[in-house]
Amino acid sequence: MAAREDLGSWLEGARPGGGGSGGAGDRRLGLPAGGPGSLARLDRRVGALAVDWLLCLVISTAFFDGNPMVTLGLFAVENLVLVATLGHTIGHRLLRIRVRRTPTRAAGAPTEGPVGLARAGLRTVLLCLVIPAVVWDRDGRGMHDRAAGTVLVRR
Repeated sequence: MAAREDLGSWLEGARPGGGGSGGAGDRRLGLPAGGPGSLARLDRRVGALAVDWLLCLVISTAFFDGNPMVTLGLFAVENLVLVATLGHTIGHRLLRIRVRRTPTRAAGAPTEGPVGLARAGLRTVLLCLVIPAVVWDRDGRGMHDRAAGTVLVRR
């Protein structure tokens, strides 16, 4: 179980050593301190989310009169299908980040390749609930990524 000290949120601002800055979070997860494979920074993660949401909003507006539930449904389907099969959404691809499985203690580094349908499904449901995505741990991972056993890394 996570202690309150292990959790943070956007209200607290950046934490030293977490969130892809080449700090302790990268080392704890067995990721490189910088460059490809390191933790994706918050600005890239938020940018990718915005691209994906805007794309779904444009499609929803063009074909479904901008129904918010349709927009959310399109966003969920995009995330589920693309993350499960390719390891990234359109926004992730444009901002050069990808979703990888979190390394196990024995393996040491994140596993290459798509994360699979189960992990992508859990991640997508929690991402659509919003709250788990805006609360993150000391490593800079959102609770949706932590629960699904995934991590967003730079390409």
